[in-house]
Amino acid sequence: MNAVSAATLAVLATVAYAALHSLLASLGAKANARRLFGPLSDRIYRLGYNVIGAVTLLPVLAIPALEPGPVLYRIPSPLSWLFLAGQATAAVLIVIGILHTDAWHFLGLRQVVGPARGAESKLVTTGLYRYVRHPLYTAGLLFLWLTPVMTTTLLALFLSLSLYLYVGSYFEERRLLAEFGDAYADYQRRVPRLIPLPARVSTPRRPTRL
Repeated sequence: MNAVSAATLAVLATVAYAALHSLLASLGAKANARRLFGPLSDRIYRLGYNVIGAVTLLPVLAIPALEPGPVLYRIPSPLSWLFLAGQATAAVLIVIGILHTDAWHFLGLRQVVGPARGAESKLVTTGLYRYVRHPLYTAGLLFLWLTPVMTTTLLALFLSLSLYLYVGSYFEERRLLAEFGDAYADYQRRVPRLIPLPARVSTPRRPTRL
């Protein structure tokens, strides 16, 4: 497989992954699952969604691993150490963001062991969510673009994933607006979506989100 074919395959694989992931995250898909499986769906949907997301991501990541393509740039050390430190920081921020929203609920495990309709979603506006509405996406973008070695296949993959995260945040906003209404609309006005802006830092409020 040549470099162009590998890059194209990375883009197509990301598009397929994004389409499946977005479909399963939609309120319509959850409603259909509830009609088909009843209360059991409320227990296992989140966990199943995460498992499917993780498993289907593996083939996407395998493409640059098997056919990375020509190197576009390589950050020399010691500057590359700063890039790696930035990636480590981004990974820590992802973990912190998950902990802010109840890690067991995020993973889907609390729903499995709790009541069928228990652990209702709550709007979190504190911690990292005080600075951006989607800190997991922001940290994910940082992790991607601080990679110290860039190849043609990685570039195609990272561009595709970045577009997916940006577009995905838009559809997630629609879902959150439908779920939380005016509370989320007010949060949107006070806090930027992905890029922290000091002038728009939100005053912490009582948590009311997922």
